[in-house]
Amino acid sequence: MADIPEEDLEETRAALAPTLEATAAILPWVSKPRAARFDAALNQRWIEASQRLSAAWTNRHLAGLDDIRPAIFALYGIALETADTTCLRLGEALAGAADRIEEETPPPRLIAALTASIECLGEADGLEHEAFAIRAEHFAARLEATLAGPATGNERSPVLDHLFASDARERLELMRDALAALPPDAYALRHEANQIAQQAELLELYGIMHLARQLSGTVSGEADLDNEAARQRLMESLKLLAEAIALVDI
Repeated sequence: MADIPEEDLEETRAALAPTLEATAAILPWVSKPRAARFDAALNQRWIEASQRLSAAWTNRHLAGLDDIRPAIFALYGIALETADTTCLRLGEALAGAADRIEEETPPPRLIAALTASIECLGEADGLEHEAFAIRAEHFAARLEATLAGPATGNERSPVLDHLFASDARERLELMRDALAALPPDAYALRHEANQIAQQAELLELYGIMHLARQLSGTVSGEADLDNEAARQRLMESLKLLAEAIALVDI
């Protein structure tokens, strides 16, 4: 391979010099981490309080509701320390929900809103997560809207129904993919069906809940999902579930 003339190399270096200088000037800004918005110790206490609330909410069916109110107000206390309007709004909404969940029959929409709100607190970065403010505003507004509604919660919410249907359709696609795999992914089929059933129960969509649980049971009861007859039965169950979900979002 012939050597490149020195004069050509010089011309190339001269031509690249402005680009290299500009890149060198930008790199420190690109690599510079985003400045923390909150004191690290405060954020750590928020993360721990969020984990405490999540555990209390997850275990409520076994341990009861006694741990939920203290966990909510512990988080609310930290929200007051942040002096951040978004944190305060979410804390206020959670505190309001703490009163309502102690009713004999809490509205299903409130349970759904609380579940989603508490799940949004589970990010490892806590207050410093880049999407925290947006998510906190969204779930605070959702809780406020639920708390402002009638205590019975008997009327349907088109917004919640649409959100449920959108999520369920994504899960149906995952289930179709799992069924098409070789061999079919039984775990994924059961997991997605159970998730749909759980969300449907929260929204009192008991027909969909029954179909999803039935599909999960069918998967568990099939010894060989590779069998054409088994695949056909599952495809039919998926079709019925998809049709039921479609009726919710009209």
